Amino acid sequence: MAPQDLSERYNRFEEAVSGVAQIKRSEPLRNHTTMRVGGPADLFWRATRVTDMVAVIQEAERASLDYLVIGHGSNLVPGDGSYRGLVVMNHCTGIRFEGTHVWVETGHSFKRLFKLTAERGLGGLAFAVGIPGTVGGALVSNAGAYRRNIGDFVRGLDVLTRGEVKAVPPDWMKFRYRDSRLRHGSEQRAIVLTVELELFYTDKGSIFAEAEGYQAQRRERQPSDPSAGSFFKNVYDRALAESLPALPGSFRQAGVVPAGFLISEAGCKGMRVGDAQISPQHGNFLVNLGGAQASDVRRLAEQVRQCVLEKYGVSLEEEVLYVGEWDS
Repeated sequence: MAPQDLSERYNRFEEAVSGVAQIKRSEPLRNHTTMRVGGPADLFWRATRVTDMVAVIQEAERASLDYLVIGHGSNLVPGDGSYRGLVVMNHCTGIRFEGTHVWVETGHSFKRLFKLTAERGLGGLAFAVGIPGTVGGALVSNAGAYRRNIGDFVRGLDVLTRGEVKAVPPDWMKFRYRDSRLRHGSEQRAIVLTVELELFYTDKGSIFAEAEGYQAQRRERQPSDPSAGSFFKNVYDRALAESLPALPGSFRQAGVVPAGFLISEAGCKGMRVGDAQISPQHGNFLVNLGGAQASDVRRLAEQVRQCVLEKYGVSLEEEVLYVGEWDS
């Protein structure tokens, strides 16, 4: 599309949503991602009410604009080029409790959700204490740790799809390990607006003790430099796990090989491209030392994938999502 035609379409869209949304132009996405990389979004808007977010996305669809909904920008690596369309930052945080059931809007902080549930003696989400994203981001990648995933607790969702809001059951999401239908292109584009979770009553003190144990492990193992979180998915391969004598016994027994183990054993810790580095502290954290570009991050990730492939015959799969424009 010619730049002039696109600009006219943007102008018409801004006018159509002016009653509910103040759109920013050329907003740097590096300011809104935990990796601190990413080029500008042509159009950018921060949503705080679900009804407004629905109206704006419906208008974007009517205008045939590409759009992307993000949360806190973790688990996300935008390209250095412009995002040609609308980026919506979802900060819709409504929440309601009824017994062991929780209804929460997907812009809510996942860590904050854990704290609120734990204060009510509701267990299940202690693993979320160190996950820096929103509930929506957690749903997209079925976030989890310590053998729990958010998908285990989902009982229903409200989604915006094909211009309409509708309720769907948990199996609609097609949850798998660090995966859901929302990570893949499909004929049914959807945005999750709210989710119903079913937790369980337990001792409040034990919930916080469990979370503190997890947090202590994260503080010890994970770097503090800007990152997108765990970069690659772990490998579920029993034969590979049993073939690795240095792998801790609990992982061999479970048939799981952590991506960080493979990366470390392949000699990739400390590897750099520009200011992007594989953390010397944790092999599965690709960090920004201050001036990394998204292209540096992606080139480094490809080098790591190649090293692991050559040594172990395993092709690592990214847990992070690449979005926006990339050069060849």
